[in-house]
Amino acid sequence: MTLSTIWLQDGASPLGGQGIQSFIFIGGMILVMYFFMIRPQQKRQKDAKKFQSDISKGDTVVTIGGIHGKVVDSNETSIVLDVDRGTKLTFERTAISAENTKKAQQD
Repeated sequence: MTLSTIWLQDGASPLGGQGIQSFIFIGGMILVMYFFMIRPQQKRQKDAKKFQSDISKGDTVVTIGGIHGKVVDSNETSIVLDVDRGTKLTFERTAISAENTKKAQQD
């Protein structure tokens, strides 16, 4: 007995109404997850990477640890911040979380 014969005896087709509806539902759920969860996260990561690569001398930034400072030197992988009266600390570019220059100019 073949599989198609069993389906014919059962009265249900292999791609019958319920099968197609469940595939459409699962496909819709995957699309919703992509547009509400995966795509925005990828966009945030892309924006953060662009921000970190665009940091230049003179910008006031905040590290992921909450340290505020002014960029005095930078290279491809690290940034030197002046944090207080000549105290300079070196950070990896990935440790910079936000730019504070625009906020300071608005105040």
